[in-house]
Amino acid sequence: MRAHPGARILIVGQAPGARVHASGIPWDDASGKRLRAWLNVDDATFYDESLFAIVPMGFCYPGRGASGDNPPRPECAPLWLDKLLAELPDIRLTLLIGQYAQRRFLGARRKSTLTKTVRAWPEYAPEFIPLPHPSPRNQGWLKQHPWFDADVLPALRDRVAELLPTPPGSRRTKR
Repeated sequence: MRAHPGARILIVGQAPGARVHASGIPWDDASGKRLRAWLNVDDATFYDESLFAIVPMGFCYPGRGASGDNPPRPECAPLWLDKLLAELPDIRLTLLIGQYAQRRFLGARRKSTLTKTVRAWPEYAPEFIPLPHPSPRNQGWLKQHPWFDADVLPALRDRVAELLPTPPGSRRTKR
């Protein structure tokens, strides 16, 4: 977990995978590399706690399941998440990565499947953008849903860019 009270973008993931659990660095794996590409940010920007708060639904590696990692432990987030969110008053965008984060933050507004929820992203924006997990295991999902690359990622990148500081020498204006 990484969080700074001034962060404007919150990334809510599932739980650390084995590699991240070992390194202690969130998104320090192939999933993180893909996520940073989706956001169009470099490592230094992504790991700048004053820009991005990174919070999992579970703090510990939940172990392997039949088709990947097990889900986050259900008792974890209710113990601390609301208290932490109260300490992040400047959040303007929350990226909901995977069904567990989407269920927690969208509640009854969530659609019947992750695919339908992600496709309905405009209903939740600008506060939330639901995303599939960027795991290499989701390559098939990404290939089956080309609208994600065509529609969601450009909007995601634009929204993230709006919330990041304008680099020196840039002509971009904040919206």
